Amino acid sequence: MAELILALDLPDGASALRLLDSLPSVRWVKVGSYLMTRSGPDLVERLSNRGLSVFLDLKWHDIPHTVAGAVRAARESGVRLATVHTLGGMEMMAAASEASGPDLAVVGVTVLTSHTEESYARATGRATGMRLSEEVVRQGRHAIEAGLSGVVASAAEVSPLREALGAQPLIVVPGIRLPGATADDQSRVASPATAVAAGASHLVIGRAVLRAQDPAAAWAQVEAEAG
Repeated sequence: MAELILALDLPDGASALRLLDSLPSVRWVKVGSYLMTRSGPDLVERLSNRGLSVFLDLKWHDIPHTVAGAVRAARESGVRLATVHTLGGMEMMAAASEASGPDLAVVGVTVLTSHTEESYARATGRATGMRLSEEVVRQGRHAIEAGLSGVVASAAEVSPLREALGAQPLIVVPGIRLPGATADDQSRVASPATAVAAGASHLVIGRAVLRAQDPAAAWAQVEAEAG
């Protein structure tokens, strides 16, 4: 079964902690750019003290020395999973891997779930008509070659990634929606069951729970869908 990660995309740490009080079965939580900027390392420490595994999703993309320092800081804070951008290059990813140590897994963000083929082609200067799945696999191979623990990709690319990378690497899948929900600002979304069947190791769920009238019921539905 895939690990389920609750994305704490909330205004502040107090709101996040109140939500978690109502969801006792949550084991993994994601802290992204907004909440980290607002509440900082203190929140990460409080989450870890609750026995939660913290996914720090800051998508570092900088020179190797700077990214390595950020990874070390995350490791020392007790973070269990963190992200870098694969387009930062092999040297940057290798530096992140070397700094991570045995208790922190670093995964490479391939193509954001908000991208379509057209928007990604514009952003990168690639030819229109390119296939995102091929680009994700290309970046995934580089991430594993550089020593990362896995990648972040949409559910649409999990099957070709598994075929290319094998069973061992982590594949973290955001853009998870319950059946019937809207895609919002993400272009490539999937249900928990679809992502798990494709071979995802971790699912990131945010809006399906955060926007629900009954977050506990929505989380229970996610757990049931994921099997």
